[in-house]
Amino acid sequence: MNDSNLKKYIFFQEIAYLVGIFLIELSISFMTKADFGLSMIIAPAYILHLKISEFLPFFTMGMASYTLQFLLIISIIIITRRFKLSYFFAFVTSVVCGVLLDGINLCLAGVSFDTLALRIIMFFVGVVICAFGVALMFRTYIAPEAYDLFVKEISTHFGINTSKFKTAYDLSSLTVAIILSFSLFGLFTFNGVNIGTLVCALLNGPLIGAFGKIFDRHFEFKPMLKFAKR
Repeated sequence: MNDSNLKKYIFFQEIAYLVGIFLIELSISFMTKADFGLSMIIAPAYILHLKISEFLPFFTMGMASYTLQFLLIISIIIITRRFKLSYFFAFVTSVVCGVLLDGINLCLAGVSFDTLALRIIMFFVGVVICAFGVALMFRTYIAPEAYDLFVKEISTHFGINTSKFKTAYDLSSLTVAIILSFSLFGLFTFNGVNIGTLVCALLNGPLIGAFGKIFDRHFEFKPMLKFAKR
């Protein structure tokens, strides 16, 4: 049957946004507990959280994440020499995600993945639901986290292919994470960076694309709030 003949269901973008950010932050919590390494994007924040929390116990992983994203937004403003309202909303999204991550980590504080098999299963569960959440977020009008905004704004400003710049940004984040881990915890100490980081890099893009095709085939994403329809 031709896709154009399929009945599509309405999926409100605001709900997609809420479900998306919840799944993304839940996936980070799962992958952190599985301890096979995190996505190269979140790894620098995790490493800073580990070190700073030794001296400031209240400094959570969520705080580390939105602090780094605030610096990314400042970098966008400095590089492009302009400010958009979307930058502010991207930071709001970053804070919401950080607070949500801390809440999920608190709820799962007593949960541990004791066996290797369970760690592997929960790691891949994390990878899959992260891709599912990102694919949902891509179909909303609401500003993304600063990580994604940085790639979009800087690549557009300099006329660089977005996919190529995203690859360069991911590799830069990986390099920063390794340097931070070595400098803060000792040479050849890979905190937050491991085989799982490579797995995330290989699977994340294809999974996001696959979920996106499924969503576009079965759903039509529309805003629920009246002001967003203008």
